[in-house]
Amino acid sequence: MRRRAVVTLISGAAAVASLLWPLAAGAQQPAMPVVGFLSSRTATDTVGLAAAFRQALNEVGFVDGRNVAIEYRWAANQADQLPALAAELVGRPASVIAAFGTVGALAAKAATTTIPIVFMTGDDPLKVGIVASLARPGGNVTGVTFVSATLGTKRLQLLRSLTAKSELIAMLVDPSSPESVNQASDVADAARALGQQLVVLHAGTANEIDLAFANLAQRRPDALLISGSSTFLSRRDQLITSVTRHKVPAMYSHREFTMAGGLISYGANLLDSYRQAGFYVGRVLRGDKPADLPVMQPTRFELVLNLKTAKALGLELSPSLLALADEVIE
Repeated sequence: MRRRAVVTLISGAAAVASLLWPLAAGAQQPAMPVVGFLSSRTATDTVGLAAAFRQALNEVGFVDGRNVAIEYRWAANQADQLPALAAELVGRPASVIAAFGTVGALAAKAATTTIPIVFMTGDDPLKVGIVASLARPGGNVTGVTFVSATLGTKRLQLLRSLTAKSELIAMLVDPSSPESVNQASDVADAARALGQQLVVLHAGTANEIDLAFANLAQRRPDALLISGSSTFLSRRDQLITSVTRHKVPAMYSHREFTMAGGLISYGANLLDSYRQAGFYVGRVLRGDKPADLPVMQPTRFELVLNLKTAKALGLELSPSLLALADEVIE
């Protein structure tokens, strides 16, 4: 009888242990890494770009909700919200922060010196102080630049080639965007070298864009150059509607504008840049150090023309310009 009681106790202890073991094992499993996605734009405006970022993460082996958790923070074109949003991701804490836009990258860098940061910017990351070197960034930051701020001269030249008359060219600049401001400086230098008369209009909000176009109507420029800015990308429908109403040939920074009805764009492919950022985030999650990952730069720039818009403006695009185009939208 005593031996049977001992066996029963041992069996009961084993059963309890078998119940507790999964709980203990679960407690020892590492928490799912968190990727902070910090953007100055809105969720609805960035659907395709965010999908490209996730797809790149998937290809590196990280799937949102399975073995990584992506936490999104959108500033909705309110740049002053980015420092607080970056601080939220640091407090989460995120395993790595993907910061999109110059202001977002600088906000993330100011918020942490230990959490890895992968940025994406149209600015020169050296010039704006995001990294110390493109080849060896150092610290906890690396990323992708699509160098939009340095393409102003080329965009101005292409815009001048569109019209027989280009006595006065206007440029729309977003004063809250370092990329836009730096591009304005680049264009102003090029305009002086070409003897081109240039007028700069500033706008950063929907109301300011309307006021800028009212000013544009009074000045009657021969063409318009819209600088690179995340705010302008978010408000591209408003911009294109205003440009169409005033019947002015306009140059844009990315294909998203020409796809939406803009006349011409020249710049890096944003989808590619978001994918590159996703790949780098995956590499960091696998253990690579940002300091050892060189800042990625675009290997090519796209010239996209909208033939339908050109015809509506009464513009005859030259065969040489059409031959240069990477894509012509019929």
